[in-house]
Amino acid sequence: MSELYQHRARKRFGQNFLHDAGVIHRILRAIHARPGQRLLEIGPGQGALTEGLLGSGAQLDVIELDQDLIPLLKLRFGLEPRFTLHQGDAMKFDFATLVSPGEKLRVVGNLPYNISTPLIFHLLAHASIIEDMHFMLQKEVVERLAATPGGGDWGRLSIMVQYFCRVEHLFNVGPGAFNPPPKVDSAIVRLVPHAELPHPARDHRLLERVVREAFNQRRKTLRNTLRQLLSAEQIEAAGVDGSLRPEQLDLAAFVRLADQLADAQASA
Repeated sequence: MSELYQHRARKRFGQNFLHDAGVIHRILRAIHARPGQRLLEIGPGQGALTEGLLGSGAQLDVIELDQDLIPLLKLRFGLEPRFTLHQGDAMKFDFATLVSPGEKLRVVGNLPYNISTPLIFHLLAHASIIEDMHFMLQKEVVERLAATPGGGDWGRLSIMVQYFCRVEHLFNVGPGAFNPPPKVDSAIVRLVPHAELPHPARDHRLLERVVREAFNQRRKTLRNTLRQLLSAEQIEAAGVDGSLRPEQLDLAAFVRLADQLADAQASA
């Protein structure tokens, strides 16, 4: 890389550039991109994964927020006909513009830790056009995404992501794989949107509201945390024990509570 395009990682963008060739190869193998597929890479940085993704023969769009990285990416990949660079904020991007009717998008990213959760929720709003997502995230975030009921990691993030997607915690990545090394361990997660929702709620916004209220005070019982939304009788009518704490309920139980709230609002 020429001195002209040397780039220092910026703290305000949460940048930690992946440089470990073994880890890069393992991620590319997990993604297994193929010719004819439509891929989107969020935050390509210096292009550690970009080169391998293009090498698969897939069509690749990338979104990069840091203007200083644009010349570097254009220099490395700009002449490649299957490469399209978008300078901008992925949180404000309309992903539907990248696919034709009937097409699906595969999303890849080494996501900055400070925006990973809101960005995942933004992508879930486009779940119908996404085939799968592979992300490098903070290890504790991946553990929360993949959590099961009954443990301390089970919460709003687990429930709302698992409502839309199958979650697979693939493997962990140590700080030494990055420059500069982050202060935390990372992990690769695969999110696959459900072809059919296993527990469809009548209104997923009400589900989100119930889950948010329930976990606002996760040590209290559901009877207490949900009292602004549902009475003890309504909780019981949903087939849920109001004396349980929120972390003891599975996704299906939260959907029943949300549907109970929908019934209550409809009859009010």
